[in-house]
Amino acid sequence: MWGIWARTMVKVGMVKPCCLVKPVSATRIAGRYLAHQRGLSCLPVPPLQQTCERYLAALEPIVEAEELTHTKELVAEFQKPGGVGERLQKGLERRAQKTENWLSDWWVQTAYLDYRMPVVVHSSPGLVLPRIEFNDRQGQMRYAAKLIAGVLDFKTMIDNETLPVEYLGGSPLCMNQFYELLSSCRIPGLKRDSVVNHAKSSRPPTHITVVHNFQFFVLDVYNSDRTPLTADQLYVQLEKIWNSSLQTNKEPIGILTTQHRNSWGKAYLNLIKDKTNKQSVQAIQRSIFTVCLDAPMPRTSQEMYRSRAAVQMLHGGGSRWNSGNRWFDKTLQFIIGEDGTWGLNYEHAPAEGPPIVALIDHVVEYTKMPELVRTPMVPLPMPKKLRFNITPEIKKDIEEAKQNMNIMVQDLDMRVMVFEHFGKNLPKAHKMSPDAFIQMALQLAYYRLHQRCGSTYESASLRMFRLGRTETIRSASIDSANFAKAFDDPSKQNSEKVALLEKAVKAHRSYTDRAIRGQAIDRHLLGLKMQAIEDLVSMPDVFMDTSYAVAMHYKLSTSQVPAKTDCVMCFGPVVPDGYATCYNPMSNHINFAVSAFNSCTETNAAHMAQALEDALLDMRMLLEQSPKAKL
Repeated sequence: MWGIWARTMVKVGMVKPCCLVKPVSATRIAGRYLAHQRGLSCLPVPPLQQTCERYLAALEPIVEAEELTHTKELVAEFQKPGGVGERLQKGLERRAQKTENWLSDWWVQTAYLDYRMPVVVHSSPGLVLPRIEFNDRQGQMRYAAKLIAGVLDFKTMIDNETLPVEYLGGSPLCMNQFYELLSSCRIPGLKRDSVVNHAKSSRPPTHITVVHNFQFFVLDVYNSDRTPLTADQLYVQLEKIWNSSLQTNKEPIGILTTQHRNSWGKAYLNLIKDKTNKQSVQAIQRSIFTVCLDAPMPRTSQEMYRSRAAVQMLHGGGSRWNSGNRWFDKTLQFIIGEDGTWGLNYEHAPAEGPPIVALIDHVVEYTKMPELVRTPMVPLPMPKKLRFNITPEIKKDIEEAKQNMNIMVQDLDMRVMVFEHFGKNLPKAHKMSPDAFIQMALQLAYYRLHQRCGSTYESASLRMFRLGRTETIRSASIDSANFAKAFDDPSKQNSEKVALLEKAVKAHRSYTDRAIRGQAIDRHLLGLKMQAIEDLVSMPDVFMDTSYAVAMHYKLSTSQVPAKTDCVMCFGPVVPDGYATCYNPMSNHINFAVSAFNSCTETNAAHMAQALEDALLDMRMLLEQSPKAKL
């Protein structure tokens, strides 16, 4: 099921940046946090007829006319009074009355926990941050120590519930995802995974995991009086870890987490048969987060550095490099390379991109602050090294994971591009939504490369609603198609092209507004489908139709993840013949990460990145040549 539609969850990000307001403090159990959550609306169930009409409109630019005619007949049958659609709709409405969020449990299950492809590349995003200049290896340790202290500072806000409530367009947003980030981990299963959050246990963890040279260590980050260790203290502890993990001939046990989920589920059961192994794995799972101290990656040109940094965050570079220096099931893994490359990788089930970016923005600001207090150096206990007993069977699983990881690494084509010609200020000057403007450039770039429109996913946030996650903005519309087809047509006047661009941008903005208010089509269609499964009725024809398969086969999977920090998120395509594009629009430049698979002859990340740059420049030229645009 996932192969057609469900990989969409890896598309993170909100539609526009959140504004922060004054912090709201509360007590976790019965304070203002719960009052805030209860004050949020429940996710609505859109009207059936509305979704059906909008579904047909979304199909128009991406399916053939003959196929669309057939689908219209199926949709008409589906929504007949007293028919199967109406019965499923009533079931959904009953579910909505009984639950906090009728979608959230289904979404986590179908989009993540039932998904069996590796989380690496296929699900977990990476985040690339600006390179740090380290003078020496101690620089890596000092920065890692400061970063850990910054995350613990953010954790204090979570624990004390003094996190600023985020707002979108004046509406308060659900803050639940922030409480799922720390002390959580995905657990592999044979057919379905689970997520455990230890922050909610009676004895929350007080340690992080540090991994260096494929060796894992437990590092207690709190003193006996519950105060967090300072950056000075953390540096001393990291030095101890580094010095006791100089041997690189250890088995990279972490590479097991890169496997297909069913394979990892079997290997996991075999791994934890041994008591020592089980205790070590549980220590990783329970930890607040993981810090990966990476060896340097292969040198590359300055032009290709960001792309190489992106793959280091996304998959670690393969078994020869840092892919074994990870535990990819861990919700948060901060990665600091010896060469100044840094960022993070996160397992997607607990949260979307914006809470991650809020955390990173906080940490980056924290690392810039000078240390106000010099710490008296009280002797601290040696961090505990986690032991693993490697049987021949576990060794075989590790070798298999290495081979499969290296195939995945070879297949991923990643390009990070800094578009330096203009940023979000240009579309704003022309009274256009920057996000919609960039999405139209993506549509134009894709059309120029492939001479057709492709089903496009952009992530919108449903956090206006309690426990809200994401909805799909379908950027490929009849208006975007008209614009893309007309752009290079010499018979069209510039004024007509500008009018088509403006119409397409407005249509995208309108769809976005509907999506964040719970009135788009994709999550409703998923709900109807899940209701059919729950009611044990045969799957309605409308979901078995070719048009539905085309609609859910996202050739372009995109996400805007805005941040104050000059960073970019990256992820893999959601279909074998597609592209993934993530972007962070800054005032005067835009950071893009574009990926494709080398195994597909039709797609090429470098070509897509170039086509995107050309489209943005051509659109600017069009606006500058048009007198109307200057009014």
